[in-house]
Amino acid sequence: MKFNFTPSRRSFLLAAIPAALVFASCGNDDDNTPATPSQGKVLFSHAAPTASSQVKVLANDKDLGALNYGFTGSYLTLDAGAQVVKINDASSNVTAVTQTVTVEKDKNYSVFAYSPTASLGSVAALAVTDDLTAPATGKAKIRLVHLGVSAPSQVSLSQPGAVGATDIIPNVSFANSSQFVEITPGTYGLAISTGTGATATTETLVGDGTGTGTGTKAYVAGKLYTVVLRGIKSTTVAQNLRLQAVIVENN
Repeated sequence: MKFNFTPSRRSFLLAAIPAALVFASCGNDDDNTPATPSQGKVLFSHAAPTASSQVKVLANDKDLGALNYGFTGSYLTLDAGAQVVKINDASSNVTAVTQTVTVEKDKNYSVFAYSPTASLGSVAALAVTDDLTAPATGKAKIRLVHLGVSAPSQVSLSQPGAVGATDIIPNVSFANSSQFVEITPGTYGLAISTGTGATATTETLVGDGTGTGTGTKAYVAGKLYTVVLRGIKSTTVAQNLRLQAVIVENN
């Protein structure tokens, strides 16, 4: 699998790295308890359909494991500061990219590998800061990440058929993420759409959030959700690589 990372894509996948060992200085009066290093957290997702082979993530040359296309990891703890991260093709172990990434103390991130074009091997990365502040009492939060190849340049998260409703999240451009917004908990069949009102067009249904585009999803008070539009808008690619919307739960 060949990856083509453009220089303008400054961020890339993060993965967990061991905590730095902090040694107490010698002396009878010293506190010998190791200090806790400053840390942040990150989850990463493989959402690049044109490079859908398994990838392996390394940090400071430590193998942190592999990730298949369509899968998202859990939040992993990282030491704050600059870290050298490598993304390798899992089968050949060839390094696709080496990226120095700065992790800030007590911050949370999501990092998505995605395809900027439909060309085979086209891969870039989108890193976003996750504000995991709890929603107001009796509310949930949701956001939209647009990584749909060959989809319209801007898409919205909407609730089809809702009387008098406006888009929940309007006009998110390709390779970008919205902020989290609050919603009223309930069971909904959401959609990714373009246009508004009578001219709105559904690109794909969120459904139950698994990528099938069917069913509904129960959105629960206190929870945070990320809707990821990924895949390629084409009927000529494999079914699992086609445009679909999936839900990642952030807490």
